[in-house]
Amino acid sequence: MAAFASLRSSREIFSHRLAARRADAIIASVTHFTRRQIILAGSALSALRIAKALPLSQFRLGITTDEIDDDLAKAIAFLSSFGLHYAEIRTIWGQYNTVQPVEKLREARAMLDKADIRTSVLSTAFFKVPLPPETPEGKAALDKEWAVLDAAFERAGIMGVDKLRIFGFTLKKGKAADKAAYPRIFELLKEAARRAKARKIRLAVENVGGSYISTGAESARMLEAISDRNLGLTWDPNNAAQSGEKPFPDGYRLLDPSRIMHVHLRDFRHTSDGTVEWQPVGAGEADNLGQIRALLKDGFKETFTLETHWKSPQGKEYATRTSLAGLLKVIDKV
Repeated sequence: MAAFASLRSSREIFSHRLAARRADAIIASVTHFTRRQIILAGSALSALRIAKALPLSQFRLGITTDEIDDDLAKAIAFLSSFGLHYAEIRTIWGQYNTVQPVEKLREARAMLDKADIRTSVLSTAFFKVPLPPETPEGKAALDKEWAVLDAAFERAGIMGVDKLRIFGFTLKKGKAADKAAYPRIFELLKEAARRAKARKIRLAVENVGGSYISTGAESARMLEAISDRNLGLTWDPNNAAQSGEKPFPDGYRLLDPSRIMHVHLRDFRHTSDGTVEWQPVGAGEADNLGQIRALLKDGFKETFTLETHWKSPQGKEYATRTSLAGLLKVIDKV
């Protein structure tokens, strides 16, 4: 119990009597745990106390659940232990949400509701494919994508969310973006926005490496070309860095903040050969503090997701716990 005794002695974290009473309750409930479980519980409790001191009611923070665990129950328990009330749903129980039967989505919604957790965005792989050619084969490939979008619409309704993460087509392996392809890509995104508007759904295109929309500059061109307000951006500064851009402030200043619907947060660093590798938040180069401050100053009231990506030999939950601890320290300075 030394870990808990140490926590009780930390007055800067445990400054409220209510928090102390909750700590006592948790301590009493884990006396049968193993030493490792107690240490992990202490770590979670410590971060929860920090989180309680933050303006999380004004900072709508969630985590991509499959970066905690594919088992949604375990991911929910993790989120609840940190007092977080948002979740980005991508893969659950080993399959993309758009592939899971609707009955499984209803089960997931019930579990989230019971834990007072909302789906911040439903992550899909819509248009995360090479741009289909204008041929019969290409039309068949596009039909498959429209089917993915229809499945996402149905599941968004079940999950009680009006926001889908989508993409802007991937590049052919080893090939640069074909500039002549952008007009057709924008027309297809406009068509997707038209279909989504009829369902009262918003589409948040993620900038991602290896796609036609990978940086702030490319995102800005997309938003300028597509005026539909129900199509916006999932802004991922780290993906922009991976694509060779300085995401903040350079990439971000090109964007219309009112078109940013969702934000992914994590950390990165450049290796000696110039490539980017993911890091736990706080151990890399990402200016998360500057980016978050700028977003809030610009009136951003949408959702943030910790999308961990950094991998640890100790597993996904440990990696996410480590990055979340670093991110909460950043948020505490906002």
